[in-house]
Amino acid sequence: MNHEMNWSLRPARMADVPALAELIPLSARTLLAPYYSTQQIEAALGPIFGVDRQLIADGTFFAAEHAGVIRECGGWSKRKSLFGGDAARAAVDALLDPAADFARIRAFFIHPDWSRRGLGKAILMACESAILAAGFARAELVATLGGEPLYRSCGYPEVERRELSGVGGITLTGVCMSKRLR
Repeated sequence: MNHEMNWSLRPARMADVPALAELIPLSARTLLAPYYSTQQIEAALGPIFGVDRQLIADGTFFAAEHAGVIRECGGWSKRKSLFGGDAARAAVDALLDPAADFARIRAFFIHPDWSRRGLGKAILMACESAILAAGFARAELVATLGGEPLYRSCGYPEVERRELSGVGGITLTGVCMSKRLR
């Protein structure tokens, strides 16, 4: 589809949760279909692919908008969890120590009609700037197989592959990656 490229990046707000809750499954079901089975994607919705309100509350989650509609989201975290929606956690995550820990790159999802237009890279660059400003020198993430090329192209080498558990014990492969930012 042909879209104008005038979009804006802003911190996500709690009022965005319903839109994010629609975007995430659409993104996962469409863009990850070449990499995972339908059963794997459905089992990952919620515990692996889901809205994390703590990221929004911390002010570390971004929304890319066009014409007032969120087209992509993603962020970073100064908390322990590497991935997953807040439905998979019972309590607030502990804070990380910038002097000793890696910040986390988290929850990048894009509307299928807006993929490969630079939004993911723009959000990643905003995350890296914010991570540095928060005193972290390194970032890590767990990428989907579909997201791996973006992160690799932005200087995140693979550390290891691991199986992530979804609903019913169904797993999918995630790619652990990290980068020294300074």
